[in-house]
Amino acid sequence: MKWSYASQRKEYGRALIDLGKTRKDVVVLDADLSGSTRTADFAKEFPEHFFNCGIAEQNMMGTAAGFACSGKTVFASTFAVFATGRCWDQIRQSICYPKLNVKICATHAGITVGGDGASHQTGEDVALMRTLPNMTVVVPADAPETYKVTRAFADWNGPCYMRMGRLDFPTVTDAEAQFKIGKGSLLREGEDVTLIGAGIMVSRCLEAAEQLERRNISAQVINMASIKPLDEGLIAQAVKKTGAIVTAEEHNIVSGLGSAVASYLCEHDPVPVKRVGLMDTFGESGEGEELMKKYGLTAEKIIEAADDVLKRR
Repeated sequence: MKWSYASQRKEYGRALIDLGKTRKDVVVLDADLSGSTRTADFAKEFPEHFFNCGIAEQNMMGTAAGFACSGKTVFASTFAVFATGRCWDQIRQSICYPKLNVKICATHAGITVGGDGASHQTGEDVALMRTLPNMTVVVPADAPETYKVTRAFADWNGPCYMRMGRLDFPTVTDAEAQFKIGKGSLLREGEDVTLIGAGIMVSRCLEAAEQLERRNISAQVINMASIKPLDEGLIAQAVKKTGAIVTAEEHNIVSGLGSAVASYLCEHDPVPVKRVGLMDTFGESGEGEELMKKYGLTAEKIIEAADDVLKRR
């Protein structure tokens, strides 16, 4: 498939600037990575509303909580591995427990970080945030959706987490389509199997569906950007229509999108399901696309999973 590519991080920065023009309550924090996270764009426009907290991520989350207690809507950014792992206790105790209006928007998630290696890659950030009461978790599929999620977070009451990639992502969503927290979107109709993706893996699901069509297998594709709350109604419709589910994520299959969908299916609509993602492993240094192939985050693996669930249906 031919895609246009765009940066999630740039659209995040653009959305912050647009918010700053109309929302005087918006404050943006960063942990000395504003050039990479693109919060530097906001800092240039609104220096009095931007604070570089330095390489002190835990302190940044405490500062974010303080601003939120003062009535501010706070966006706090750094790399995903630091935003969720290093700061988990502060997020739990100071942000989620009091249900404060802090939006953690992390970049450089997953293995597509590439050459920085396992220490800077994260396949567990969604899992860490999903477990926290009061936390909303969203993984946008592309740059246009990232812009919409940022704007939606500003109007959402309570803690939020958004993960973004380092690489430019294929644009797969309709620029005119609305984004709503708690809702997924059907990107392709199909009758035989449902492919549910998040993040960059939505594009892989669409590639897989196109290849499956050549084998006379009709696959519908769902972009499940909202991981928590999950769009259970859309999953229920998919089960009724196809009766076979494949999930795909650039994240550990343990406690990510696949686990969320599988948990719903086990309790409500038991059907064959297969999870495609990181198989409970750390990454390594390498080019982003090279690592995606090595760890099986490809259209081919999604097709194999589709074949598996169809045999078990």
